[in-house]
Amino acid sequence: MQHKEGYVTHTLDHGIATIEFFHPMSNSLPSVILNDLAKTINDLGIDKRVNVIVLRSGGDKVFCSGASFDELIAIKDFETGKEFFSGFAKVINTMRHCHKFIIARVQGKAVGGGVGLVAAADYAIATDAASIKLSELAVGIGPFVVGPAVEKKVGPSAFSQLAIDATEWRNAEWAKRNRLFAEVHSNTQEMDDAITRLANKLANSNPEAMAELKKVFWKGTEDWDSLLIERAAISGRLVLSDFTKNAINSFKKKD
Repeated sequence: MQHKEGYVTHTLDHGIATIEFFHPMSNSLPSVILNDLAKTINDLGIDKRVNVIVLRSGGDKVFCSGASFDELIAIKDFETGKEFFSGFAKVINTMRHCHKFIIARVQGKAVGGGVGLVAAADYAIATDAASIKLSELAVGIGPFVVGPAVEKKVGPSAFSQLAIDATEWRNAEWAKRNRLFAEVHSNTQEMDDAITRLANKLANSNPEAMAELKKVFWKGTEDWDSLLIERAAISGRLVLSDFTKNAINSFKKKD
């Protein structure tokens, strides 16, 4: 799906579906990209030709910079704000409900909603350039929607560190030590080799067994369909504050 700025595409090869998203602003996530991601993941999740999904982004530097600042600053009312943040909820819940394992390919930095995407994947393989941070509090919001996925993966202590110290980067080894990344490799080629090896193994594994395992992995998240929408409402309200508007404008001027 191609847009004026950015795209979501996918390929299918011997049971391995690869989804790629891209946006010229450091792979940020406007509503159209979020909606297309959710639809693509859902469609591939029910496609019997697909045994495993690899989620990647375009380019070689930033995996995902999170919410689109341009779209955030344009939000003028609560319903629009809630709808925007519900896009993140929809992607995370779609990844959770998907019957196929999702491998995240993390070639570079991940911020905010980008960390949420990695956390919602079932297995993340990264390079040592893949630093992370949850920057939401720094712009007056908070990682409310992605928080449950991040906390489930890294635990309450590491999640609170990320959420509170919102301007501090954590390196890839920190992310691996705290279980966000399953593997960290020294360069892109080694990362891609590892992803290929794992994806090929899973493409030849029992689809029913993997689907049942995924249910086990995500047990206890049954309330997320409603919880993440409730969290989206919190962010939708906070994004209207003068503090947040001024903070986002300040960040935009730095870029």
